[in-house]
Amino acid sequence: MRIFLSMLAVCALPACTVAPRATDPASDAPEPRPALAVAVSLSVTYADALRSWHSAEEVNAWIGARFEYDADRAAKLSESQRALVARVEIHEPDAFFAEPSGVCVDMARFAVETLRVVAPMSKPTYLMIEFDPQIISGNTLRRHWLVMFEREGKFYFFADSKRPGYIAGPYTTVQQFIDQYAQYRGRRIVSHRILDTYERKVKRQAPRASREERA
Repeated sequence: MRIFLSMLAVCALPACTVAPRATDPASDAPEPRPALAVAVSLSVTYADALRSWHSAEEVNAWIGARFEYDADRAAKLSESQRALVARVEIHEPDAFFAEPSGVCVDMARFAVETLRVVAPMSKPTYLMIEFDPQIISGNTLRRHWLVMFEREGKFYFFADSKRPGYIAGPYTTVQQFIDQYAQYRGRRIVSHRILDTYERKVKRQAPRASREERA
């Protein structure tokens, strides 16, 4: 644990410089990553992590060291497949900690729910980005999930499956990040939303008035 804490700064420093364009703009899979000089205990539990972590940097360092992208799962969660298969549940944070493999929304859920426990003052929320649609292996992909948090009136973004272990910021506006991220990904961003949950809200139809009420 001492090694872990002493090496956090190696991969956790925020940066607001423009990153090189993504090598594969269409995919949310991580860019090639150098080996991180961060030691993460394999025996620690999620409950232990919640007690010992106190910042986004600590969550980010763990993500950078452990996350593995699951391309098969990405296909199942694509626009094309969701209409054909049963609902695919997003990984619970404790399950993700035990087996840190998944896609952008799995990582985003883990980071948001973890930060809401260890650093609630950072006001973590989801940032859902909608790109122009891309087709990979016959599957339409358009939505991408990250996490936004605040510090001293500035905005930071992390838990990005494209570049796990990277914190972007500080930014004075969300739009500044969106513009820069579109440049990095080499894809047009159609829209973006800041959300409290990754779950889609089902619109409820208003109850029909009875004959007596319509009279």
